[in-house]
Amino acid sequence: MEVRIGSRPVLVLSGLDTIRQALVRQGDDFMGRPDLYSFRFVADGQSLAFSPDSGEVWKARRKLAQSALKSFSIAPSPTSSCSCLLEEHVSKEAEYLVTKFLRLMEEGKSFEPYRYLVVSVANVICAMCFGKRYEHEDQELLRLVNSTEEFTDVAAAGNPADFIPLLRYLPSRSMKLFIDFNRYFLSFLQRRVKEHYETYDENYIRDITDSLIEQCLDKKLGTNTAAQIPKEKIVNLVNDLFGAGFDTITTALSWSLMYLVTNPDVQKKIHEELDRTIGRERRPRLSDRGTLPYTEAFILEMFRHSSFLPFTIPHSTTKDTTLNGYFIPKDRCVFVNQWQVNHDEKLWKDPESFNPERFLSADGTRVNKEDGEKVLVFGLGRRR
Repeated sequence: MEVRIGSRPVLVLSGLDTIRQALVRQGDDFMGRPDLYSFRFVADGQSLAFSPDSGEVWKARRKLAQSALKSFSIAPSPTSSCSCLLEEHVSKEAEYLVTKFLRLMEEGKSFEPYRYLVVSVANVICAMCFGKRYEHEDQELLRLVNSTEEFTDVAAAGNPADFIPLLRYLPSRSMKLFIDFNRYFLSFLQRRVKEHYETYDENYIRDITDSLIEQCLDKKLGTNTAAQIPKEKIVNLVNDLFGAGFDTITTALSWSLMYLVTNPDVQKKIHEELDRTIGRERRPRLSDRGTLPYTEAFILEMFRHSSFLPFTIPHSTTKDTTLNGYFIPKDRCVFVNQWQVNHDEKLWKDPESFNPERFLSADGTRVNKEDGEKVLVFGLGRRR
């Protein structure tokens, strides 16, 4: 379906088969990003996630960023029995959150969990990117969290200037907040990266930022290769790695808590599965995932039912192409309708009901992989 938003024609993709055809089978044709006005202010227009560029340099730097992220996610923990650094950081923050929530509930007051969740998520990402955990009362981190809440509200509402160019020249409080946050966020990251350059030791790679600096200084890559990272670009890669999970993970955790509170029967089944499989003598581990089918089914149903990301980041076509017999010109802005797929009556029985069992086998011992792959959360293909 094609619609016109302001002065810009927009192709809206719905239906799982159509979306898979576009983003997976014809992925190279649809892996661009539209040159939206607001995208220019994310990482000074150099974000891998939002940049219109999708060429060889983009592909090489994306690969390096993914490699650094994966390496430090699965790196063994030197100070605990956890299987990897990511598990160690998540376990510490989970323990803090449980203790904090129990204390707040004992006080008998209602509270908004988002504030505590976002700080814990930020701490996990800071630990992976910068090797640093902040105290929950740290003023620098709290300022970042407060700014993030404002930014989320503004970003969720969209930016009319992306589609009506004239509005770029008129005063806009929401656009000012958007620009101010991105500048503050970038300056926060620039300070962290600068500290890493000043204390960098090639014999002791501490975190993801050090790993990227190592790539930047690697003379074996050569000065003309696409894989070489200019010094000033490292902060943009960190921006993408940090920003990708910051609000999204917090939102997913918030929805999970909401569904657990409003569905006590589901909460009870998860609790029973955890007690039966893991017990209460140790914390859950990443390796337990395959033994917790109901818990995994709950997570899938949370993503499907909430569809808190109803659309992906907009795509654009990189060349003239056809999709399902229809001609689509180059540089056409493309919206991917995830909400429609996740609530499609052709795919899901009674899609408006919250039912984790829909993902389980008849005996409840395993998650149906085929059904799980129907859920759209962050899009499909290489450009998500």
